[in-house]
Amino acid sequence: MTVPPSDTVRLVFLGAAGVGKTSLIQRFLYDRFEDRHRCTVEELHCLDPEPGALQLRIEILDTSGSYSFPAMRKLRIQQGDAFALVFSLSQPETFREVERLRSEIMLVKGTEVPMVVVGNGIDQFPGVDAVGPGQLINLQAGATAELQWDCSYVETSAKINHRVWDVFEEMTRRVNSPDWLSPALERRRASAEPEPNRRRRPNRKQQSCTLS
Repeated sequence: MTVPPSDTVRLVFLGAAGVGKTSLIQRFLYDRFEDRHRCTVEELHCLDPEPGALQLRIEILDTSGSYSFPAMRKLRIQQGDAFALVFSLSQPETFREVERLRSEIMLVKGTEVPMVVVGNGIDQFPGVDAVGPGQLINLQAGATAELQWDCSYVETSAKINHRVWDVFEEMTRRVNSPDWLSPALERRRASAEPEPNRRRRPNRKQQSCTLS
């Protein structure tokens, strides 16, 4: 089944290296988490519609945190419909990359761009009574995203699966897509495969998914 481009929504994950972009996507799609960090070049995950399900194709682009090719990053921004700007709550300096990326997105696409700021790693700060360095970056990032940028702010943990679903739901809400997080999609998302892995598992449904 071929879905028209107008029925495709591309969600792009951006952020510094090692902040958990891949972990969030892996947790959402496959409900798994790997402690070992691996460098991501670029992976595009596709969720194609099925008969009787919502006729909307979802593409989730996992980008590299090293950004070796600025021209390619600009192209991916141009192709994106909604953006998750991810930083690590245990590494406050990674929020500066979020600030830079937001400026670049606005330069490429204009001011009205659906963006969600994601502070990943909330499991490392279990105490909420005392205000320490971890809590301070939470407060500062949340205030900047919601009050200054008019973006949603979500604190997550890919490790313990805390509010990962909310990130994807908020991204599609901001891009004015219908409620695609349906039971049919939930059953189907576990069968989605990143592009490099498809030939290794022929028993799973093949899905057309290209980077261009």
